[in-house]
Amino acid sequence: MERKACLGSFFEKAKPYIAMISLQFGYAGMNIITKVSLNRGMSHYVLVVYRHAFATAVIAPFALVLERKVRPKITFMIFMQMFVLGLLGPVIDQNFYYLGLKFTSPTFSCAMSNMLPAMTFVMAVLCRMEILDMKKLRCQAKVVGTVVTVAGAMLMTLYKGHVLNLVWSNRNTSNPALPNQDADKDWVKGSILLILATLAWASFFILQAITMRKYTAHLSLTAIVCFLGTLQSIAVTFVMEHRPNAWSIGWDMNLLAAAYAGIVSSSIAYYVQGLVMQKRGPVFVTAFSPLMMIIVAIMGSFILAEKIYVGVLWGKYKEFKEKEADEIPEPVKDDHSRLQRAEHNSRRYRSKCCRNSDHQGSKQSLIKDN
Repeated sequence: MERKACLGSFFEKAKPYIAMISLQFGYAGMNIITKVSLNRGMSHYVLVVYRHAFATAVIAPFALVLERKVRPKITFMIFMQMFVLGLLGPVIDQNFYYLGLKFTSPTFSCAMSNMLPAMTFVMAVLCRMEILDMKKLRCQAKVVGTVVTVAGAMLMTLYKGHVLNLVWSNRNTSNPALPNQDADKDWVKGSILLILATLAWASFFILQAITMRKYTAHLSLTAIVCFLGTLQSIAVTFVMEHRPNAWSIGWDMNLLAAAYAGIVSSSIAYYVQGLVMQKRGPVFVTAFSPLMMIIVAIMGSFILAEKIYVGVLWGKYKEFKEKEADEIPEPVKDDHSRLQRAEHNSRRYRSKCCRNSDHQGSKQSLIKDN
């Protein structure tokens, strides 16, 4: 009996960890599928609209049935908080994130999202949701972790190390059918967009935790936020997307990306994050985001033949640049010397031809004189 009680207590404590780890796998799949869809030309504005339309259609029936007796009254202040939640999450965060994903890669986007726990921690301290006592080792670790994650994100923006050659990625990149992935990438612009998206996402978590204190119906809150996000995304798409054919999707990867992101990464994720946040707080929820980068890096190298870059220490950076500087001029020098030799041979050939023609002309004149 005591053993069953211990197991029950263990599983009860492990539920938040299992839930958040499972969500990271869901987010990782969303990154891969969405990247494929964006590479095929789908508008990220339209993707956000369809994503939250799917999310609303899935979560709304459960909210209407399961919470019809416990749903609190929506005041004007609560409605405004829901409206801002729809603006922060579905509109600002996801449009900026998808655009940054289009300019970079799934692994890089997830790595930049590692700033999410740091940003959430700072906002939680400012909103007095987290108590910062520098005398405690736990608080010191949080501060150090915040500085390290921000510095790591800046390092990824400014420096990209050697390519990690993997067996399966080499096999995929050797396939001529695959497009050149680095052709349309702008890492600096993508980094800025991803930082803004992460800031909006951290603000979403903080505001969601504040809203759930007064509006305790989690399913209804998720459904309303997704519905408001759909309406706001439609308005943004009408302003930003001027191609009528951008709205049309068929039974292809675009439909899969919208459905998967809406069902897994919006409706289920918003609801599960809300439940875990109520028990453990917003900082705990965002602390699992670095796990997503590892999952996406492995999946991206398999599916997208994505290059994985190994970061190097700043002490090695100068050595790498010196080695690069020694290696680069050599082919330029060889090309220049080959060009000089070709010009020299061409001049010798022309002069030889001229001498031959002069010699033949003199022989013909001698024959005529004779």
